[in-house]
Amino acid sequence: MATSAGTASADTLREALAKAYANNQSLNAARAQLRATDENVTQARAGLRPTVQGVATAQGALSRTTYGDNLTKERSRTGALSGGIQLNQTLFDGFQTPNNVNAAQAQVRAAQKNLDNTVQDTLLNTVTVYMNVRRDREVAAFRRQSLAFLNEQVRAAQARFDVGEGTRTDVAQAQAEQALATALLNTALSQVASSEAQYLGVIGDPPGNLEAGTPPNRSSIPSTVSEALRVSQEQHPAIQATKFAVDAASFQVKSAEGQRLPTLAITGEVENTYALSDQDPNNLPGVDVLTQNEVSGTVAAQLTVPIYQGGIVSSRVRQAKEVLSQRRIEVDGVRDEVRSAVASAWAQRQAAEANVQGYRAQVSAAQLALNGVVEERNVGQRTTLDVLNAQSDVITAQILLAGAQRDSIVAAYTLASAVGSLLPDRLALAVDRYEPEEHYQAVQDKWYGLRTPDGR
Repeated sequence: MATSAGTASADTLREALAKAYANNQSLNAARAQLRATDENVTQARAGLRPTVQGVATAQGALSRTTYGDNLTKERSRTGALSGGIQLNQTLFDGFQTPNNVNAAQAQVRAAQKNLDNTVQDTLLNTVTVYMNVRRDREVAAFRRQSLAFLNEQVRAAQARFDVGEGTRTDVAQAQAEQALATALLNTALSQVASSEAQYLGVIGDPPGNLEAGTPPNRSSIPSTVSEALRVSQEQHPAIQATKFAVDAASFQVKSAEGQRLPTLAITGEVENTYALSDQDPNNLPGVDVLTQNEVSGTVAAQLTVPIYQGGIVSSRVRQAKEVLSQRRIEVDGVRDEVRSAVASAWAQRQAAEANVQGYRAQVSAAQLALNGVVEERNVGQRTTLDVLNAQSDVITAQILLAGAQRDSIVAAYTLASAVGSLLPDRLALAVDRYEPEEHYQAVQDKWYGLRTPDGR
């Protein structure tokens, strides 16, 4: 009944991938960073949008003039309140704003591809920690089985010694292997705890009863290494991100060059001024106060032609050109890295699959040999040491097989990641896919509003 319950609640690798895609903290942080990057487009568009501001001023003055020869003193007080609205509109800024918008849009596209690359890294980490837990649990189980076997060997050796059919050496050899197996089991259990902690950190849930890992869909991995290299150069998100970075740097060069061109702007202002004055000191305050109300409107256009700017604009242009050169070199560098990753992953996958076949045969042969040695020992043709060595060979082969099975699955997903196919839609994961384009379209041309598209 316990075994049936554990099987019913077992987690699959696909379920773990879906959980990590939805819950991984690093991935969610990368999505938030992309949403913040989307706002750069709106900020760039603001360069050619009007700005409106209210302006209010208040001023007052009080004076007293004293003359000689007993002349009458003069006093006066004035005050004014004014309020108005100013409108500023840039009509031409040397094409800086259009180029800034294009650069920001390219940066958004690059960030989207970087997010895809982060998704690939997260899913590959998920596969790695999943298979690590399964491997380490299997190793601990083998160590536990070995200890149980050695406990029985110690008991049998002691029984034979007690009836005079064995020697003290046989008992000591069995006890030494028993002590070593106990230490190895403790080490294996410690490794299981470490792997389960890493699983929790990547996926967000503690591991349950994990089923055997399955390789990715056939459509995710090309059939030949040459095809894998070609596909990776076309679709890997890291390469596409660097291409968009080149586009952004190219527009930034044009924007820097635009600082050397004239700018044209208009300014409009409507102002309402209320003023008062009182210059008769003999009357009661406020009796002969003169007031006036003035409403005025002004419109002005300003053309600014840069002549010399201290060399800063020229320096910015040169700097932007060097950054563009750097981005182009980075494209070639990332292409080489992807090509190397594909070749390495392909070789590792082939080696891992071959190792699985070899170690599986080794386990079968070692187990058969152990059974024969035990029978031969029972009839006196083999020693206890022979049995212990044969048991050690079985455990070693089983551990190697568990590691090779882990490496085979991880290598397959590593190859899919190197090709650029380790994405939820290519893996057909049962999860709601995050669509960054929805947020971008919601904010890229937004004129006002403090709330984010999700209501925050």
